[in-house]
Amino acid sequence: MERTFLMIKPDGVRRGLVGEIVARFERKGLKLIALDLVHASRETVEAHYGVHREKPFFAGVVGFILSGPVVTTVWEGDEVIAISRKLMGATKPTEANPGTIRGDYSNSVEQNLIHGSDSVENAASEIALWYPNLV
Repeated sequence: MERTFLMIKPDGVRRGLVGEIVARFERKGLKLIALDLVHASRETVEAHYGVHREKPFFAGVVGFILSGPVVTTVWEGDEVIAISRKLMGATKPTEANPGTIRGDYSNSVEQNLIHGSDSVENAASEIALWYPNLV
C-alpha cells in the first residue's frame, strides 16, 4: 500500500476548506492514516522545503507556511500519490482543471491551498519529517 503526505496550507485553513478538501480524498476511497492541525516550526518548514533553499521564492514560501496553522495528513491507497496529485490539480490555478481542488478554490500560485508529495521517495521523507512515529 502506497502512502503520501498532504498539507492543507494556511490559506485553506483560513478559508474553512479543510473539511471539503479532506472529504474529496475520502470520497475517492483513500484511507486517512494521520491528521493534525499544527503551527509548524521554522525548522520543520525549512527542512520540508529544503530542496528549494537556494531559489528566490524560498523565504516567501517559508513565511507563508508559518503565517498560520496548517493541517498535515498522511493518506494510504493504491497509487495514492498519482491520485492525490490529480485531485489537487496543477500548481498554477490558471492551469488547474475545474473539479480539482486548485481549479475550484485557488487563485494564486503562492497560495494554492495544498501541498502533496510528488514521488514515493519524497512521500517517505515528508512523512518521516512530520510524522516520525509512522516510519
